[in-house]
Formats: sequence, structure tokens, C-alpha cells
Amino acid sequence: MRTLPVLLVLLVFVSLLAWTFSYSYYNPTHALDSVDALQREIDELEKLKKLSEDATTPLEAEVRNLDNRIRNAQAGIVQARQDAEALAVSIEEREQELGEYYVLFMERVRSQYKQLRLYSPLVIVAGTFDAGEMSKRLAYHSSIRDQNEELITEVTMDILQLEEDKKELEERQVLLAGLQVQLDAQAEFFKEEIAKAREYQQVLGQQIAELNAKQQAILAARTGSFKTSLGDVPLADDFNASIGFKAQAPSNSFAVFSFGAYTHRNGMSQYGARERADQGQSVEDILKAYYPDATLKKDYDVMGQITVDGTGTIPFEDHYLHGIYEVPESWPPELLKAQAIAARTYAIRRTSNGQNSICATEACQVFKNDPKKGDWKKAVEDTRRWVLVNDDGSPALTQYASTHGGYSNTSGWDTTDKSGEGDWTSRAWDSLAGSPWFYKSWYRSGYSSSGANCGRSHPWLSQEEMSDILNAWIVRKNPNGADAGRIQPITINECNVGGSGGNPYSISELRDKANDSGGAVTSISGVSVSHNNNGQTSQVVFQTNRGSISISGSEFKETFNLRAPGYLRVPQSSFAFFNVEHKQ
Repeated sequence: MRTLPVLLVLLVFVSLLAWTFSYSYYNPTHALDSVDALQREIDELEKLKKLSEDATTPLEAEVRNLDNRIRNAQAGIVQARQDAEALAVSIEEREQELGEYYVLFMERVRSQYKQLRLYSPLVIVAGTFDAGEMSKRLAYHSSIRDQNEELITEVTMDILQLEEDKKELEERQVLLAGLQVQLDAQAEFFKEEIAKAREYQQVLGQQIAELNAKQQAILAARTGSFKTSLGDVPLADDFNASIGFKAQAPSNSFAVFSFGAYTHRNGMSQYGARERADQGQSVEDILKAYYPDATLKKDYDVMGQITVDGTGTIPFEDHYLHGIYEVPESWPPELLKAQAIAARTYAIRRTSNGQNSICATEACQVFKNDPKKGDWKKAVEDTRRWVLVNDDGSPALTQYASTHGGYSNTSGWDTTDKSGEGDWTSRAWDSLAGSPWFYKSWYRSGYSSSGANCGRSHPWLSQEEMSDILNAWIVRKNPNGADAGRIQPITINECNVGGSGGNPYSISELRDKANDSGGAVTSISGVSVSHNNNGQTSQVVFQTNRGSISISGSEFKETFNLRAPGYLRVPQSSFAFFNVEHKQ
């Protein structure tokens, strides 16, 4: 049998690879202090990883071949036993039939014996003088004799055939018993060998995972990436979308949490500015932190009026600015001043760039035709004519947003030490301020915490659902004939994200497509996320049944937003800054 030598050779080869991984490349004495040397080690380990994969693939094929052959042999024995049982039944029926024939046969023999003793042609001749009658009697006795001889011959042949069939049955039963013993021994042997092979595969998988982890650590050292470390973060406005819900989440589930939510990350973080004001920073400090390239001019020649969509032309300082509804009046005075200056500068720049009017929504800045009184009015008046300008004296671009998620495009890490290393989330200004959007998993439609949820009470994905996201990524990377347009939320016709419906692959269909594209993910045992110095998720690494799978942050966000069910999403357009939580 050629299978055994091939299997043993593969097992020896795999075991040698496992030994090589364990003792040669993970020995602490091989510590390297050169980035180039580390890169050479990565290249060498990648070669060994490829060798292990090339060894494992035919090994798995041999294992499947052995399983099939054992199943076929078992089926053959079952069929042979069924045939033997049928033959035994036939023999039993024939024995019974021959028994009946035997009784009849003995009766005929006795009858013929009697007739032979009594029969004499002379008696027949002497007893009759009718030649026709005599001829009939002679013919009758001859016929009886022929029938008896024929019956004797038939019974004798049947008895001989029956004896041969019995002998064949006994030989077949002995042979089948021997085959069963031999097959049982082979099956047990192969069972043990298959178990060893799978054990080696598991060891290789673990060592390859360790190799990938080492590679990621080296890559992080080379690119300035950091493991995303989550400290204390504020709860979201929807508790089920908060990290606090994790304790109640289903076991072995996953959720994607965004840092900063809906934000362009340009200019001022309103929550961050509030915390800065609470900690004693002045309006000048706050503006310098978020608009470092701009200068505060306190005698800018502002316009007298402004045209607002839906309202008309109104006084700029004493009506429009008093009607800005961007932050609560209860927030600190220095923050209110910073907001007033940012809003004033933004409106001047927009209308001076050829715009005849300004919108009254979040697309510009929120205005209501109901001027405020109190602290907001005071902040506007205290900063009258204060405008942030560029070096050429033109109004600066003073974008702002509720929450930046710890990073600003205009000023870098928005943390107390301006660093994104380690437990940075507990040092982020908008986290310290308690922003409900600092760290949130988005699963409802729109901004509201009471928006439609497509039947989901929380954003946590099951093993099957998160595996489906990875299978979508696999198929997108290598379609292999798959229709990429069908990679949509499986719920798109229930909760019509995008407004057009569709024909999405089912989870099982997409799993089949992933199998055609190199192998599907069916289980995930762990996940780690790293970010870079630009405040973006650089890499997501999943430990799966296929081994370690590494996906760039932007690719994961894009695939997640395409395939995640319901309204689940990473709500960031120009960047990707998120974390993946795993509930063990």
C-alpha cells in the first residue's frame, strides 16, 4: 500500500519543521538588534511557513483519501455480509425443499422396489391376451421407472450443489472475518496516524500564529504602530453601544468600536475644548491647540449682515452669532468663547469665498432663528471682532466637530501628552470630557440613540457573522468568478441601507465562494488591533481556523461597511480609527 509511506514521510517532514520552528528560530539566544537582520529573519521564517503549508496540504489530502478508502472497505464488507446472509437464507430454503423432495423420493423408491419385486413381463403376457392392453402396461411401468430415475438424478445433483454452496459460504465467512480483523487493525492504525497528523497541524498552526505575532511586532517597530490599548472610556449615549455592555454581550462574540464617530477630525474637538477649559486653559490656549497655524486677530473688520438659508438676511454679530446652537450654554466660559470665535471665523470665510448664503444645519453650523441670552450671548459679545486668520490675513478654515476620537488632523494627538502610545484613551481630551461618541459601536440608523436598529438590540456579532465579514474580505481580494456586487448586508432587503435593495450572498453562499478563493473562515479565536502615529487603525489581525489573517484598517472598514448586517458600520469616511472587541 503506497499511502502509508507517503503519510509517514509527510509526518516526519512536518515534525522536522515543527522542531525547526521550536528550537532554531524561537530560541532567545537569537535576539537581534538590527532592523535589517530582523527583516532577513522575517524572510527566512516566511519561507519556512510556506514549506509547512506545502507539507500540510498533501498531508490533508492523504488523510481524506484514507478516510474514503476505509469507508469504501467498510461498505464492501457490509455488502459481502449481506450477500452471505442472503446465501445462507437461500441454502436454508433449499435444504427445506430438498427435505420435502427426499420424502417424496423415498416413497417413489419404495414403490418402485415393490413393483420391481412383483413385476414380471411373463405375468403380464400370461394374464392377458389383449396386445393393446399389454403394450399400455409395459409403457406405464417404463414411464414410472424413467421418472424415478430422473428424480433420483435431480435430487442427487441438488444435494451435491448444496454441499458446494455450504462450503463456499463457510469459506466466505472465514474470509470476511479475516478481512474485518485486518481492516479493523488498519483503521485503528490510520486513526492514530490521522490524529498525529492533525496534532502536528495544530502545533504548526500555533507556531505560525506566533510567527505572525512576531512579524507584527517587528512591523510595528519599523512603522511606528502601537497596539490599541483601551483604558477607561466614557459610556456612549446608547448603553448597548457602550463598552460597558461587553459584560452582557454573548460569549465568543465581536464588536467594532469607532474612535470619534462622525468627524472630519479637522480643527477643534468641542468636547476636548470643554475639558481643556475645565482644566484651566484660556481661550487663546484652546485655539492654539486646535488651530496651531492660525493667528487670533482681535480687531477684524467683520461684515454687518449675513444671509442664512431659510431665514434671510440678518445682522451678523447681534443676531446670527447669537443664534448658533453648537454647544450647551452650561459649558465653561473659555470654551464658549473659543466656539464663538470659531463660528464667527467659519461664517466669514464661507461667505467671503463666493457663497451668497450659509446653511443652518450641521453641514455648515447649526443656527436657529431664536437668539440665545445668557452665557452664550456674553461669550459672543466678549469676543466681538475676534477672528482667526492665516499669515496673509485671510480668515482661517475653522472646522470643528463634537469629538475627534483622540486625534486631530491639524494638531496631531489630542491627548494630554500629545502621544498615542500605551493607554492613550485615558489621556485623550474628549475622553476625559466624557464624550458619548468617543468610543462607540454604531448599530442604529443615523445619529440618534433611538434610531432604527434592524431588529438588533446590540452591535455584537456572532462567530458566524464575524467570520462572514472575513469571508467577504477574502472574496473581494480574490473574486475567482464571484459577483462582488452581491457582497452586501444579508439584511439589505429588510433594512434597506443605501435605498436600493439587492441580491446579497447568503452566509453559506459567501462561505462557499471563500472556499473557492483559497479557504473560508469558519471560526475566530482571537483578534488584535494596532494603530499608527497618524491616528488611524493600521492593521487588524484575526486568529482563525485558517491561521492568522492580517487586514489593513482601511480594507477592514470598507469590507465591514459593505457586508455588516443591519445598520452596523464604522462611520468614518476619510480615515479609519476603530478597535475590535472580543467577548471571550
